[in-house]
Amino acid sequence: MHIKDRLNVLDTFAGAGGFSLGFSMTGKYNIIGAIEADLWASETFQHNHPETDVITNDIRMVTDEEILKKFKGRVDVLLGGPPCQGFSIANKNAGDAKDPRNSLFVEFLRVARLLLPEVVIMENVPNLIKAKTKSGEFVLNIIKQELEGLGYFVDYTIISATDYGVPQIRKRLLIVACKKKLDSFFPLPTHSVTEDGNLFTGILKPCPTLWDAISDLPDVEACGGAEEMDYTKEPENDYQRSLRKGAKKLYNHKAMNHTPRMVERFRAIKWGESASDVPTELKPFKRNSKELATKVYSQNSRRMYPFKPCHTIAASFYANFVHPYKNRNFTAREGARIQSFPDWYVFKGHPTTPSHSLLKKEGRLDEIHLCQYNQIGNAVPPLMAQAIAENIYEQLNRD
Repeated sequence: MHIKDRLNVLDTFAGAGGFSLGFSMTGKYNIIGAIEADLWASETFQHNHPETDVITNDIRMVTDEEILKKFKGRVDVLLGGPPCQGFSIANKNAGDAKDPRNSLFVEFLRVARLLLPEVVIMENVPNLIKAKTKSGEFVLNIIKQELEGLGYFVDYTIISATDYGVPQIRKRLLIVACKKKLDSFFPLPTHSVTEDGNLFTGILKPCPTLWDAISDLPDVEACGGAEEMDYTKEPENDYQRSLRKGAKKLYNHKAMNHTPRMVERFRAIKWGESASDVPTELKPFKRNSKELATKVYSQNSRRMYPFKPCHTIAASFYANFVHPYKNRNFTAREGARIQSFPDWYVFKGHPTTPSHSLLKKEGRLDEIHLCQYNQIGNAVPPLMAQAIAENIYEQLNRD
């Protein structure tokens, strides 16, 4: 079936907009709408997608009438990453919390049912592929059946970001539902981490490394950098050149305000080591105490190898990783580079916030927002999203 030149996209649970950005980067999609509950993430989305109708609200509060009024007959592709496993919105007596029909997935399904777009694409954590309800039914089978009940052909798989040139070991579950039965629901790899892929196939490009992604950024020590600054170096490779295209300034490259003792701790950490490997006298103190912590988590403050892809950039990556050469954690911009966001993409809100659990405990609910690091870590890598978008478009346009 031959379709129009550009397809319209509605992004739900949109976050900072990485999923949408990948689709718009193809030049074949218009991002006409987004729904995002968090104020700062919504500001980021709106700033970088100025033509998009962004609804800043909990999707549960967006009525059928509002969705139909804004988007009926206009949406070709529905995107979203609704939390399923462990995020029940049902009350304790309403049934199985592991059943996706008791989670925000029902809201994603509601939008799909209202608009019946040509394509519905959902991404989630890989562990969802193993999740079962209390009765032993696989969560993914329920999701698949629900989408099939709306008239879609459905398939799912786990994809790796490095397969699409993202310098990060990141796996995501991808569920694709389409009214047309596709030959291939998922994009073929374009890149390989190992040189073997190149040598034997002659097709796959080498995936950029962490250092390929960030080596041209201005040198910033702990407490240094700024929310807006000039470039100080020329780009050193194609990956850097592509992400600098269209950017006159560099944004969100502000290092965290580490204490001198923390800088000394980082100085003692070698590639591949973490805070659990430092001498006892440099280990962190217990919270609100001068007593040394007896338990230090090995996933915190791990110094990354420069010439490998980075570990997964998660929502808390400001505490997870140490720069390969500097004695500090990554800046938000370095995380954005590792996620494959272009430099012109500006992240709004504060770089960090107090812990959400602390703010809840103190009743400061109006201060709970997704900081820049959270927004970046939660995002779908744009280059991965672009590969998904290209694969779908090519097949929908095939006669």
